Amino acid sequence: MRAVLMAGGSGTRLRPLTCDMPKPMVSVLNRPITEHILNLLKRHGIREVIATLYYLPDVIRDHFGDGSDFGVNMMYVVEEDQPLGTAGCVKNVESLLDSTFMVISGDSITDFDLTAAIKFHRAKKSQATLILRRVSDPMAFGVVITDGEDRIQRFLEKPSTSEIFSDTVNTGIYILEPEVLSFLPVNSPSDFSNDLFPLLLAKGVPMYGYIASGYWCDIGSLDAYRQAQYDGIRGRIHLDLDYVQLRTGLWIGQHTVISPTVQIEPPVLIGSNCSIGDRTKISAGTIIGDRVTIGSDCDLQRPIIGNSVMIGEECHLWACTISRNSRISRRAHVMEGAVVGSSSVIGEEARIFPNVRIWPSKHVESGATLNTNLIWGAMAARNLFGQNGVSGLANVDITPEFAVKLGAAYGATLRPGSHVMVSRDQRTICRMLTRSLISGLMSVGINVENLEATAIPISRFIAPSLGVVGGIHVRVHPDRNDCVMIEFLDANGININKSTEKKIEGTFFKEDFRRARIEEIGEISYPTRVLDYYNSGFAKNIDVEAIRYSDCKKIVIDYVYAVSGAVLPRILGKFSTDVVVLNASLNEVAPAPVDREKMLDQLTDVVKAVRANFGVQVYANGEKFILVDQVGKPIRDEILTGLMVEMALTSQEGGTVVAPVSASGMVELIAEKHGGKVVRTRANPTALMAACHNNSGVVIGGSAEMGFIFPQLHPGFDAMFSIAKIMEWITLQGRSLSQVRTHLPRCHFRKQTVRCPWSIKGTLMRHLVESYGRETVELIDGVKVFYSDRDWVLVMPDASEPNVHVFANGFDTPLSNGQAWAEQHLQDFCSHIEGFCKIQIALSKDSVLLDN
Repeated sequence: MRAVLMAGGSGTRLRPLTCDMPKPMVSVLNRPITEHILNLLKRHGIREVIATLYYLPDVIRDHFGDGSDFGVNMMYVVEEDQPLGTAGCVKNVESLLDSTFMVISGDSITDFDLTAAIKFHRAKKSQATLILRRVSDPMAFGVVITDGEDRIQRFLEKPSTSEIFSDTVNTGIYILEPEVLSFLPVNSPSDFSNDLFPLLLAKGVPMYGYIASGYWCDIGSLDAYRQAQYDGIRGRIHLDLDYVQLRTGLWIGQHTVISPTVQIEPPVLIGSNCSIGDRTKISAGTIIGDRVTIGSDCDLQRPIIGNSVMIGEECHLWACTISRNSRISRRAHVMEGAVVGSSSVIGEEARIFPNVRIWPSKHVESGATLNTNLIWGAMAARNLFGQNGVSGLANVDITPEFAVKLGAAYGATLRPGSHVMVSRDQRTICRMLTRSLISGLMSVGINVENLEATAIPISRFIAPSLGVVGGIHVRVHPDRNDCVMIEFLDANGININKSTEKKIEGTFFKEDFRRARIEEIGEISYPTRVLDYYNSGFAKNIDVEAIRYSDCKKIVIDYVYAVSGAVLPRILGKFSTDVVVLNASLNEVAPAPVDREKMLDQLTDVVKAVRANFGVQVYANGEKFILVDQVGKPIRDEILTGLMVEMALTSQEGGTVVAPVSASGMVELIAEKHGGKVVRTRANPTALMAACHNNSGVVIGGSAEMGFIFPQLHPGFDAMFSIAKIMEWITLQGRSLSQVRTHLPRCHFRKQTVRCPWSIKGTLMRHLVESYGRETVELIDGVKVFYSDRDWVLVMPDASEPNVHVFANGFDTPLSNGQAWAEQHLQDFCSHIEGFCKIQIALSKDSVLLDN
């Protein structure tokens, strides 16, 4: 007799175990389900097996080959285009079935007496025999009723409670005659329970039910998967194991080394080639795969551990599932019902809460607490906040559920009844997330001032006048149109400081937030005339008359489909300015950086065509911009920073400039020329805004990379106000942008990014300080090595990526070429860093090998 093994299932309800393998290959007692099925078939004399495959077919074919290593003859048929259903896939191999055959599902564990079922089939002269089983909860299965002769009278697939008419269910194991396949269409999806069996019943074809005794478990869920393992190790099912049973309930594979101080409470199964460290406790029901390394002092309470897993010292694994090739680092806790997907890494002292599911190849950072499923993103971060608030993939990392919790966590750090301002850009994703944040805030008793779609400079400007304790702004990431950013502001409109971030972060991860009573739930208000107030502040800090009567009348503005396109034209219209507007629609998708470059080409063409005084591309929700001078040449990066500082200090000699430590040395040269002063800060928005707010006499702050700040208006970056100031400066200083650029000091500034693992960053910084201590070293942000007052190299770790950024700044002198100096030192530092990282990675690998 031949058997058709239906092994095409993807196991949706078993995710994350089946993301990268078909359901029939999921391991039960260290053997794939399919292997247990083949052993069952062999015990009953069935050695010819046809496997029908669909999902990841090569995984099954590569494991079993022709079946000779498993004592059977295996053939495979792959459903190439679409799944054909339980009956359709058997119809697909009809030519191979010329006598009585058996159909068996590849996702169940059983020890039924198949020989007795076949004998029953032949005795009844049945055309189709269903192997049945009596169960206590039949709702998840197809229910069947038979008469006194065991002939099937009625069946119903997965009934509701009111439809249950029997406790006898279909197990998905059938004994069939080839003739029944003639009732099925060719190359068309069909199902045994929904299509073939009702048809056979209607036509009076002899169809019987054999009620089997013994064990049967349909592994259709993670709970069922765990239960099958526990039942197997307790002997409730007859399964063939390749391990030696040293004593009752204790199976141990070959070449496994267990410390004599390990405490084991049977039943326990431990695979081959394992190593278990001192004083580890292993409780009853624990299942450990092959090639597993377990450190000392671990507490294992009924975990299911896959092959080739590494577990560090002092780990606590409680009734969880750890898939193959995963690494659980020192002192990590994985709690009841949690599932860690294959090839994932759980960092030191991380905590995985009960029933959390981690998909394959994920990384949970050291010290992180994970209480929600980790599905789409690559990492569960220890830190919620990055360089610019909270950011992540839209509707993947940053979901409505996430936003509700984040809003509640932020609100819980504030006094009940406080007022918080909320604003966003015009994108649909931001509207959705903002509503979720508002719900979370209201749930903990916080009142919301909802500004709706507003450019972030306006939000920063209006915050102090609203009397709020803080604010939230949601926008699409300026450099990634598939990501969103959620920024938190203080009462002055400045990004919150690190201590406030940590407070929100701690509340978020601990879920330690109050719930307001009905009468305490927050309310929503919609402030009016917000734009009018911003317009008034705008006009007070600009020379309106100079602009109105100047020759700088025609400018071209590319809004790249941002909300600032709805604001700036209304403001500039009051100055009688002729503005040519590009890409101002608010209904278009936010462009990616590569698309902005194409738009910049369009902008330069339009500037030249209409003979405009200048052009400007505004992006990042009204914070950043790129200039185009009157001859169509873009002004960006360090040239833009130098130009803005030059024009600001020309208009206000002796003023103070605030710049990030990563901006070029051109800033100091310009300040010296105008008797000004430069204050360097850390290269992050919060530090720049705080410095502009706290230092007196600041005329301008920021850089081309982050935007420019005019503290007399508000302490945030504002591209819209920058445009008006440029118009004012051009008028009052009587020079064009190209003239300003031509007379900027000549500076050679280069930068490059080098890959550096997170774990090495701190070691690298210390190494650089020690290596270059003979030079003047500045540690405002990263390590800045000065070779002279003007020549320096800066190495700065990236706040959100495993990279470091290297900047080199050089000037021409009678004795040296600044360009050659900058390029040479940049390459020297990059090579030094790359070599250091390689050595550290090799050392860490050697350390892991020694530890294990």
